[in-house]
Amino acid sequence: MAGEQDRPAGEVRRRDRAVTDEGWIKAFLHSGAWAALATVAEGQPFIHTNVYVYDQGSDAIYLHTAREGRTRSNLERDGRVCFSVAEMGRLLPDKIAYEFSVEYAGVTVFGRGSVVDDDEEKRRALQLLLDKYAPHLKPERDYRPPNQQELDRTSVFRIDIESWSGKKNEAAADFPGACWYDQHRRASPFSPSGPS
Repeated sequence: MAGEQDRPAGEVRRRDRAVTDEGWIKAFLHSGAWAALATVAEGQPFIHTNVYVYDQGSDAIYLHTAREGRTRSNLERDGRVCFSVAEMGRLLPDKIAYEFSVEYAGVTVFGRGSVVDDDEEKRRALQLLLDKYAPHLKPERDYRPPNQQELDRTSVFRIDIESWSGKKNEAAADFPGACWYDQHRRASPFSPSGPS
């Protein structure tokens, strides 16, 4: 479509679904279970899904992988990233296929990704991840924090946020025929019976 290339990266096309409340965007980044990170190498985009943590104090996002891999090499060559966190609500059927929809909420972040080299920042980022995903467990009491050898084997990435946008589509509680995806879905690879 003409003019799409001129639109700012973070601009939401459906303004009726745009969320501009920064408090909502920050809360959503804090609560998201996992996210997708897009990097690029020689014009080829790559997607990496992973757990992450939003550090509001430094306005940055942290995630980690193994010491070597595509994500690290891409970020070392080109730090431009797009980061997406989303959640799906109910399916919203209609008598006309074109009008079928789904509830959703999401935040898209544009920024610069880099490899964290400082061991103290790496330790802090990894502890933030542990605190987010296992808040009921405490370091030294329930587990041994990462040692230097483990830090040396781990890549920690920092995304410095340059811009973000939020989107949300939510229907009335009594929307006719609204249902959850899992109601009609085949078994997940994580269910006891496995995928069908």
